[in-house]
Amino acid sequence: MAPNLGSDHAPQFPSRPKHGEVADAGDIEAAAHDGPAGRVDYLARAQWLRAAVLGANDGLVSVASLMIGMGAVNGGARAMLVSGLAGLVAGACSMAIGEFVSVYAQYDIQVAHSEGGRVCSEEAGGGGEGEEGLPSPAQAAAASALAFAAGAALPLLSGGFLRPWAARVAAVCASSSLGLAGFGAAGAYLGGASAVRSGARVLLGGWLAMAVTFAVLKMFSLAFKTQVMSA
Repeated sequence: MAPNLGSDHAPQFPSRPKHGEVADAGDIEAAAHDGPAGRVDYLARAQWLRAAVLGANDGLVSVASLMIGMGAVNGGARAMLVSGLAGLVAGACSMAIGEFVSVYAQYDIQVAHSEGGRVCSEEAGGGGEGEEGLPSPAQAAAASALAFAAGAALPLLSGGFLRPWAARVAAVCASSSLGLAGFGAAGAYLGGASAVRSGARVLLGGWLAMAVTFAVLKMFSLAFKTQVMSA
């Protein structure tokens, strides 16, 4: 009677090591199919979100610093608007190309590694696994470009269309500060870190970048008696 009870109740008590081996093997197989798959999907989603937050932060800091720097040598609204728009387009293209090349290089390395450890009959299957483990280069490029453009649009839209110089610079600084704090807190939340500390670090870093850009261009303008004239 004892062996029959053990075999009947093995599926109900899979954690007991004294029950049948078939039940334990079934539990292990179910965990192998259910647990890691969900975990991999969550990690991949978190990596994409974190990359998007970092890309948006780069776009915000780059374009805000560029507009502030242009404001140091030119008081016209059109010059700041054009410089910000140029920074948005150039930065988004640079991010897209860099991500495209990076993902393709990573894919080539993974394919070469998988082919070196398999026989010729298994090489085709190894290539398919590499493609599943990596994002599409085109998709990664588009995501990076969109993230950069989204962050860059914040200072561009907030201060690019204001006429007074002081209001324009203040709008760029204020919107950039709010965006930096938000992006820093979002990145910390995705990474499991402190939102306050991360937001403060990102905010101070953005302020430093804008201040350095303004100071360098202002000193350049004063040293060489140069001022960019707007039409």
